[in-house]
Order: sequence, then structure tokens, then C-alpha cells
Amino acid sequence: MAASFCSPAELAALTNVFKNSKVAASFCERLAVVGTFDDPSTQLETRLSGMTEGVNTFFLTSSGALVFIMHAGFAMLCAGAIRSKNTMNILLQTILDAAVSAIAWYLVGWAFAYGNVTRGNGFIGDWTFAMSDWYDNDNPSGGKGRWAEWFFQWAFAATAATIPAGAVAERFNFSAYLAYSFLVSAWVYPVVVHWVWAPKGWLSAFNTVNPLFGSGMIDFAGCAVVHMVGGLTGLMGCILVGPRLGRFNSQGEPVDMPGHSATLVVLGTVLLWFGWYGFNPGSTLNIIAATDAGSENLYLTSGRAAVTTTLSGAAAVITALLSGLVRTRTWDLLAVCNGALVGFVSITAGAAVLEPWAALLAGAAGALIFDLACWAWLKLGIDDPLCAAPMHGVCGAWGVVVTGFLAAPHFVKQAYPNPDHYGAFYPGSSGRLLAAQLVGTAAIAAWTCFWSGLLFFCLRLARQLRISPEDEQAGLDVSKHGGSAYNHDHGLRGVMPGF
Repeated sequence: MAASFCSPAELAALTNVFKNSKVAASFCERLAVVGTFDDPSTQLETRLSGMTEGVNTFFLTSSGALVFIMHAGFAMLCAGAIRSKNTMNILLQTILDAAVSAIAWYLVGWAFAYGNVTRGNGFIGDWTFAMSDWYDNDNPSGGKGRWAEWFFQWAFAATAATIPAGAVAERFNFSAYLAYSFLVSAWVYPVVVHWVWAPKGWLSAFNTVNPLFGSGMIDFAGCAVVHMVGGLTGLMGCILVGPRLGRFNSQGEPVDMPGHSATLVVLGTVLLWFGWYGFNPGSTLNIIAATDAGSENLYLTSGRAAVTTTLSGAAAVITALLSGLVRTRTWDLLAVCNGALVGFVSITAGAAVLEPWAALLAGAAGALIFDLACWAWLKLGIDDPLCAAPMHGVCGAWGVVVTGFLAAPHFVKQAYPNPDHYGAFYPGSSGRLLAAQLVGTAAIAAWTCFWSGLLFFCLRLARQLRISPEDEQAGLDVSKHGGSAYNHDHGLRGVMPGF
């Protein structure tokens, strides 16, 4: 059976896709529906549904791939910010974070975070371990058994697992690396995901039945869920493993231990910047909805997240540049790189709901908060080679709190199901969103610090947390990985005496 013109139902379906009735009518006139269905409109609706799911799958898979590119950014950033004798160790750790988190997310992580979202409770997901009954599971973005959603959510889990590596670099035992990577991916992170992003989570702004304070906590792409979990895990590792040998002198004053490659640091920063455009804009999970209004909310929210992410990062870069000039009388490249990343962390919670001017404020203030936190860490004798805990832990918390103040009412209405609760800065605000943000920040900090602190304490008792002083002095590459990341031959072998 063939048809060259659409029925009213078909035309309505096409109008939903094209968002323009004239374009839909023009397309309809050229459309030939061929098949064996008694009702051609059924076939057309099926095809349009498949088209919508295909576009959403491509959007989510592409966004997940951008998030995963951030692993290359973390690898380059971490390698450049530490001494060359430990380069292979940190690079290997980054690769293994991806692998370990994938296995953990498959076995139990997804189930604890989401599982079938119609089941579970306010604290944790359900028992759909190892993706059991996958095609029958309702996903948080709608539909059942969406493979792309598992992939996208795993990329986030892998990011949370790799953040602590920079904080504990150059002295952590390799088995301790693997232990916390699995714990974060399998337990600590998934439970926090359920609290904040699952429809039944006790902190979730997507909870329409019993949200905290009637509002729930807004953390659009994971200031608390990803960055605080990773950053505070790194902080507990720093505290329990102690500083690197020679990091502080006998008077307790810090001794500079610069990284070996500013080039790698810049490359890592740019890769992370690039990946953040999957991290934040991709967190809408879909780009086409079942209705015109729903699709408009999705593409406006995703596009706005890209803009606010850019502005926050840019504001933090300029602030960090000027702050470095005031402190050191130099134009500090590494401070600028840190500033960019701090700006992106600071906007991650509010990317969908902050006005552009508020994004500038969030990034600029985040850069100053980061400088203050790094100074406090040194005063407390905490050695964090990449300042990962101040960047992700402290500025992640700042991103959540600033959203409680500055979430715009009209943007909350577009992105969340509880639109009556918005930033405390705006007239008419009940202040409940801010209260939910504060409670959520405290709860996630306590949860993360307890479990990561317990793991590191047990490893320390078992003498499995830190490498020996001899191995640390020689460097992890030689002592643990059988070589060096660099060839120091320089082409002089056989030409100069001693080569």
C-alpha cells in the first residue's frame, strides 16, 4: 500500500517533529509510506517514534563520548602537574579508573543508582544487578532499556572515580588506588546519584511525590554528585596518607614541588574544557520530547548550559589571572589553567538554571574560593599536588550553594518539575531550595568522607596505603612500573663518553 498524502494524525505527528506545520505539510506531500499495515498512520507514527529515539540516542552517546574524552584531559593534567618520575603511574591509574568503574557500574553501580526507577526507595535503587531484565527497566530519562543511558551515566561514574588520583599522587600504593576506584564506582557514587537524580531519591528535585522541603536539591550535572564525591575522597586520602617526602620543611613551611610539564597541563585543561560540553549540556539526557513544549524546554536548557559553562569558565580564568598577578607579580599560566577548571566545576550544578550574569559571578567567586582553599590546605599541612580537593570538593560545594541563591524562576520551570522553589535571591522565593541545597551538600560530604575515610584508614592499618620511602624517592615509574615515561638517550649514545 502506498500513500502520497498524510492523514490529519500523520500531519500532527510530523508537526511535532518539525515544529512547523508548513514544513510538515510540504514533507507530507512528498512522503510515500509503503508497508503492510492496515493503517498507514500507525507505520508513520512508529517511524517517527524511532526517529525521535534515534536522535536522542545519538545525542546521549555523543555527549557520553565527550565526557569520556575528559579522561584524556585528566591524564594529561595529572601527568604534567607531577614530577616526571611518577608519570607512568598516574597515566596507568587513569586508564584503570575507566576499566574498574565500567565493571563496578555494570555489576552493582547502575542498580544502586537507578535500576528500575519505578522501584527502589529514597535511599537506594533496586536489585537489577549486572543489567538484569534490562529491556523491562524504566530509565530516568523515560522509556525502557536505553543502552545509551547506561553508557552516559558510566562516563560520569568514571569521572568521579578518577578525580582523587591527582590529590594522592606520587605516594599512594597502587592497590589502594584500585580499592578506592572500585568503592567509589560501586557504592559511594551510585548511592549519591540515587539521592539526587533518581525520581525517588530523598534529595532529588525530580521527586514529585515527597521532595525535600517541597523542592529537592538542584544539581544539574553533578557539582555535588560527581565533583564533591571525587574531591572529598581525594581529601580523605591526602589526610590519611600524609604529605610527600620533602613537601614541608622542619618548620612546617611548604616546599615547592613543581610539575614537570606545563605543556601537558595546558593540553589537559583544553581537553577537559572540550569534554565539559558533553558533561553539562548532555545532562538533559534527551533533546527531543513527546511534545513541542517538552522539546523546547530540552533544547533551550541544553543550549543554555553550554553558554553558562563557557561564561563561568571564562570569568574564572580572568579572575585567576588577576589573582595570580596580585600574589606573585607574574602572569601565572598554571593559575589560569586551574581557574578554567574551577569555573567549570562551579557552574556544573546551576548550568541549566542560572542567568549568564550569575554564571560569571559563580565562576569568578569560585576562583577566589579556590585560592583561599589552597592556602588553607598548606596551612593545615595537607599535600594535594593538583589541588584536586579544593577544586572539586570545595568549589563543587560552592556550585551547589550558589545555585540555591541564584536559580532563576523561569529557568527552573523549564528544567525541573517543582518550579515554585527557586533561588533565594529572587523576590517571592520561599528559601526552600537554598535549604535543600545546604542539607544536600552536608549529607553528601558526610557520606563521602565516612566511606572513603573508613577505606583509607583500614588500608593504612594494613600497611597498604603508602609506598616505602625508598620507592617514593626513586619514583613510582622505576620502582613499580619497570621503567620511565621518557627516553633520555638524546641521540648521544656512542658519541659522547659515558653514553
